[in-house]
Amino acid sequence: MTKLSYYFSVLMLLVLSSTQLAAQSNPLVFKGAKIIPISGDPIENGVLVVQNGKILSVGDANTRTPRNATVVDVSGKVLMPGLVDTHSHLGEGDGGDRSSALHPDVRIMDTINPRSDTFKKALAGGITSVNIMPGSGHLMSGQTVYLKLKKANTIEEMLLVVDEENNIYGGMKMANGTNPIKGSGAFPGTRARSAAMVRDLFVKAQNYQAKIKAANGDESKMPPRDLQMEALVQILEGKRVVHNHTHRHDDILTAIRLSQEFGYRVVLQHVSEAYKVADEIAAAGVPASIITLDSFGGKLEAMDFSNVNGAALEEAGALVGFHTDDGITDSRLFLRSAAMGVRDGMSREKALEALTIANAKMMDIDDRVGTLEKGKDADFIILSGDPFSVYTLVEETWIEGLKVWDRDNPEDRKFATGGEDTFRGNIHTHHTEGE
Repeated sequence: MTKLSYYFSVLMLLVLSSTQLAAQSNPLVFKGAKIIPISGDPIENGVLVVQNGKILSVGDANTRTPRNATVVDVSGKVLMPGLVDTHSHLGEGDGGDRSSALHPDVRIMDTINPRSDTFKKALAGGITSVNIMPGSGHLMSGQTVYLKLKKANTIEEMLLVVDEENNIYGGMKMANGTNPIKGSGAFPGTRARSAAMVRDLFVKAQNYQAKIKAANGDESKMPPRDLQMEALVQILEGKRVVHNHTHRHDDILTAIRLSQEFGYRVVLQHVSEAYKVADEIAAAGVPASIITLDSFGGKLEAMDFSNVNGAALEEAGALVGFHTDDGITDSRLFLRSAAMGVRDGMSREKALEALTIANAKMMDIDDRVGTLEKGKDADFIILSGDPFSVYTLVEETWIEGLKVWDRDNPEDRKFATGGEDTFRGNIHTHHTEGE
């Protein structure tokens, strides 16, 4: 590179940076779209005002427009919150190895590539926040991480939840059923043994917790630091949510039983037979993050899977959300998951919530994302039409007031239309255990 071209590149970077800063500091007003705020009724000919990465206001055509604002005409479009995915495997990360069936100390954030092109696939589908998880081949495969899909050089720039004092950046991935009993040696051979091993580890964590409490701040009386026990105590104290892969109705109830026995918060993931125990799930007050499929038969334990799960859980009164489990379901087609739920009996209102605020609640990020309300992050998507129409396209994806994906940009567009070769990093062995 010549000196001239080098200085030109630096200049362009400075120009781009200043443009982004200006976009952050000056208000942006989006006018004319049908706005679906999720927190209230849809607004025809709506107005959304954002500044410094936050929502200033959202309302009808009479909403006040700041004098120095840049106005964006989105007439004829649909504008709604960025989608939240409670279960994804993007980012090329991994979790525990075959040395043990239980790895609560493993952090997937230590393995994720923040520059992975797989994230662009999610942006093309309107997803702005994700729960990235290890696979389900272990009873406990490690700590998940909640991310904003912002352009970043480091994983720290993408973190949604940051508790530096406790090193908490997400939840904990657990699994029961067939996946974790397929191993050998240190792995359980039966469902009963699986539950026993989980119980044993949590009892150890309770003892560790009791020792810390008894020490009462006296360092000389504290137990030796144990990274596995630390993560489990965070679960016991409600600081970290368990995301439990489970399929069969009996496995679902076992996951609930264990959470009640040890008093930890759990989100049920997949729940293929949720419709068989929807009342029990609702009575337990446990959220369910479900997947929809247009081609059944992925595994024997999911042979009774049904897309009526969403309607059954809604009717029972349970908190229900959708997820992709990408690459089981392509992130680019996430809106379709809710459309299929509606086709099988869900209300439009609950299906839209299941893509946004319901999932945000399951990840403890509903104070920032999931609805279009004053003070929340300016994460939203612009659609060409009704969210549940097969003809609708995601046209733009915005995170914290900055456009991060644009279908009109040829480089972005290829991530909406390209084949698997576009996302080489997404070919990952753990997907055989995903769904």
